[in-house]
Amino acid sequence: MPVPAVIATAAENFRFNSGFLTKMVGDLSQEEWLRRPGDNGNHIAWIVGHVVWTRKYLLDRIGTQWSLPWLDLFARGLKCADAAAFPSRERLLDGWRDVSGVLDGALDSVSEDVLTQPSVKGPPSADGKVSGIVNFLAVHETYHIGQASYLRSWMGHKGLMG
Repeated sequence: MPVPAVIATAAENFRFNSGFLTKMVGDLSQEEWLRRPGDNGNHIAWIVGHVVWTRKYLLDRIGTQWSLPWLDLFARGLKCADAAAFPSRERLLDGWRDVSGVLDGALDSVSEDVLTQPSVKGPPSADGKVSGIVNFLAVHETYHIGQASYLRSWMGHKGLMG
């Protein structure tokens, strides 16, 4: 089944982000994953964990079950905790790749009936429906991936987009 038109752009953004994030942070050391630009800023480990958590949240909204035991460390509104609490770079990337595959399949098979359900309290929805949550979360994820890209450059690495 093709991706419903109302979320087609979001689905393409999620697919683009899947590969882009892996390339952007995959060559950074574990120490760089935990480097913060200041006391109030997040590090790449938190950003990656948070976008994995957000994809799980999205999967829940569209009726697909998926999870990892450490996701609660990255829930909405939480800040960086002690670095020892975070999964390793490898575990975070494995989680990213796994949830990306699940999300890709779920977006290909989500029904119009699910997408037209009223949105629940939480993330914004421009249309008041689940489809609006899907579209908002694609923007939200791209925002966080931009943060990770900034951190990569801040640490002296070349950007991936020129």
